[in-house]
Amino acid sequence: MKAIYYAEYGSADVLQYGEQPTPEPRADELLVRVHASSVNPVDWKIRGGDLKLVSGFRFPQIPGRDVAGVVERVGAAVREFRPGDRVFGMVDSLGGANAEYAVLPARVAAALPASLSFEQAAAVPLAGLTALQALRDRGGLQAGERVLINGASGGVGTLAVQLARLLGAGHVVATCGARNAALVRGLGADEVIDYAEHDFTHDHGRYDLVFDAVARSSYQQSRAALRPGGRYVTTVPDPRDLALGLPRSVFSDKKLRIVVTKDRGPDMRQLAQWLGSGRLRPVIDAAFPLPDTAAAHRYSEQGHAAGKIVLTVA
Repeated sequence: MKAIYYAEYGSADVLQYGEQPTPEPRADELLVRVHASSVNPVDWKIRGGDLKLVSGFRFPQIPGRDVAGVVERVGAAVREFRPGDRVFGMVDSLGGANAEYAVLPARVAAALPASLSFEQAAAVPLAGLTALQALRDRGGLQAGERVLINGASGGVGTLAVQLARLLGAGHVVATCGARNAALVRGLGADEVIDYAEHDFTHDHGRYDLVFDAVARSSYQQSRAALRPGGRYVTTVPDPRDLALGLPRSVFSDKKLRIVVTKDRGPDMRQLAQWLGSGRLRPVIDAAFPLPDTAAAHRYSEQGHAAGKIVLTVA
């Protein structure tokens, strides 16, 4: 099969497009003919060697977590899917999605709603699961609460704004650049803050929940903006928060929570239901053909995409 791979850690220049062995599904897995995938920041962090303790030193490695495509073959123990089904989901944490074929655990796969394209579906799994679990599980979002999404125009943020609404938030405040304000407001934000003009951490006692979807603030900075009983949730904690914030949070009524995305099948199926009903809408900034994945990585690393960057495979 054709795939994107790299034989050493480094910049986007190490990415190659060429032949790699087609993976074999285990008994509980699907072999998916990939039609679309996507780029997430974790992809280029792994490629750059930032997570070597997790990704190891076995090469070549195929990047990518998000898959949308058609089931080619099912493992012996799989009952819920059959060849020809349109599915989407998140592959193993070490990647493997940026290829013509990928294996997907059946337990975390979801049927792709007929109204969605493969590209739209590929924009959702990792970002959608992260946003849902950050708000609902780690943030404990309750109906009527006032929520701030920091980095609301990114891949996670655009879904988080909508999910906050679906989970019952009473007032959603979003931060982003001025050029993306209309987009974010259209997704359901009641109020949009231009981060270049105003620092939300100066809004004393204003929010029940702050979700930092881009890891550009910290618990230490944001504590003052939280109401009593408030929660600050982040995908990547600031080093100072690990040293000082976590101990402080234990004895405070303002909590620091870190979200580690879990590949939960029920959550994928919930996202699929919302997508199918039109209540959740993926936002795509740009689409690149699979051979141009290096260019997609470079664009993602600039940090200016409004929504997701997807890869078209077939």
